[in-house]
Amino acid sequence: QVQLVESGGGLVQPGGSLRLSCAASGNILSIYTMGWYCQAPGKQRELVAVINSGGRTNYADSVKGRFTISRDDAKNTVALQMNSLKAEDTAVYYCYADVVITTRPGTEFSYWGQGTQVTVSS
Repeated sequence: QVQLVESGGGLVQPGGSLRLSCAASGNILSIYTMGWYCQAPGKQRELVAVINSGGRTNYADSVKGRFTISRDDAKNTVALQMNSLKAEDTAVYYCYADVVITTRPGTEFSYWGQGTQVTVSS
């Protein structure tokens, strides 16, 4: 009922930048928290950054000062600007959203995108 589609991943050299975008579509009544998680090979999925409906943000310590999360509620999108990328940022990045759908008002459901690969390597 809700789809999240990520874009913007790829290969970048250390110190470079990438911008990830995620668009939510479907039977959306409202979106609360949106965010990005990442999963490196052999590791658990972990939080990168989240932003709530009021614009409050929370970042993993490892990305503070380098990554910036933003959202456009008119377009149901969330973006992650990643600067000063390091090899350890290499992972699959997943978009996340807490959504109230039109057919179940008053109940939040969590949705995930399919993931986009970010590889930081020289």
